[in-house]
Amino acid sequence: MAHGKKSDEKVVFVGDSRVRKGEGFITPPDYTSYPGKSEAFIPNFLLKEWMVGVVVLVGFLVLTISEPAPLGYPADPSANVIPMPDWYFLFLYQYLKYPYASGDYVVLGTLGVSGVAFGALLLAPFLDTGKERRFYRRPIASSLMLLSIVSVIYLTNVAWTHYKHELEATGQEPEHIQREKEAEERHAAGESTSFAPSQQEDEIAIVEPDAAGAEIYKKATCVSCHAVDLKGQGAPALLGIGDKHSQEEILTIIKEGVGGMQPQYDNNIAQGLTDEDINTLAEWLALQKAGQ
Repeated sequence: MAHGKKSDEKVVFVGDSRVRKGEGFITPPDYTSYPGKSEAFIPNFLLKEWMVGVVVLVGFLVLTISEPAPLGYPADPSANVIPMPDWYFLFLYQYLKYPYASGDYVVLGTLGVSGVAFGALLLAPFLDTGKERRFYRRPIASSLMLLSIVSVIYLTNVAWTHYKHELEATGQEPEHIQREKEAEERHAAGESTSFAPSQQEDEIAIVEPDAAGAEIYKKATCVSCHAVDLKGQGAPALLGIGDKHSQEEILTIIKEGVGGMQPQYDNNIAQGLTDEDINTLAEWLALQKAGQ
């Protein structure tokens, strides 16, 4: 401010250093009247994300409780199977089949191409610094996104198509298809579609555990899937099997298979069993009844 009574002295306004008194919680501004603008992160945006996350989590919990994950069939080292990853890794599985991603070019395939792909994703925010949110006005980010999606879909489709052709050529049937057929047969027969041993099956005792058929069973291929105690090990339990099938029907199942079970006659002959042994085995299995 001016000093004295000099009329030619100027007054210079420096600024207002006063701090405005707070009035408690500051209400976030309403951005709905500003097209193209964002909204307050806390609590508006974060609350929406939390709500969506809670709904998804509850959905997963409901699915987990209502349909427990099934156990796979016991591993068979002698089985001729086509190894396949889960569906979300099929694009990587197919990518690793190409010549430039394996063999002499394994470094290029694992570090070179992958490094370029992930590097492009990391650099995308720095290459595309515009404030525009509409995808058709963000050519760099949109192009990378579309290229990634198309590549993943293409590689996944090629991997799955090649897998189906291999199954047709070798005559194999995937495990999940076998399970679906067995579940459909059980449902049609009015039985439970679960492969987990029930409490009733646990209470059924083995009939004549010291008989000749019991010793033959331990040598047969049945034991690898149905377990030594007949309670099932990735396959249906054989406790009480005599209530469902006769000796002749069990022999037919051994020779011709049923549902997802392949014929086991030739495999048992290869194990050293004879026709008489297989007949004795079928007779012993037919004795396995709940009322015995």
